Amino acid sequence: MPKAIFIDAKGGEYEVDVENGQTLMEAASDNMLDGIIGECGGVMSCATCHVYIAPEWVEKLEPAGDIEESMIDVARDPQENSRLSCQITMSDELDGIVVHMPVSQF
Repeated sequence: MPKAIFIDAKGGEYEVDVENGQTLMEAASDNMLDGIIGECGGVMSCATCHVYIAPEWVEKLEPAGDIEESMIDVARDPQENSRLSCQITMSDELDGIVVHMPVSQF
């Protein structure tokens, strides 16, 4: 089973098993990780699952679509490597992905 590494704003690191087909938001929620809220349940209407993808992983992901880009624009402190974790579906190719959580989602 592939793993994702979540790093919180204080530097705490959490390695999580993520089933193929599961989103990073779902994995964070299932493992009760603070920092990813996912208020809308993954339908891209809140941006409370905003994360920063480690630079070495950005090119391995499908590009964000127009709706995701619009939601990232309203997230707190968006950066070049910002993504919505509800839009990143885990696969074996993403085993070991590193995801940084923002200081706050609001």
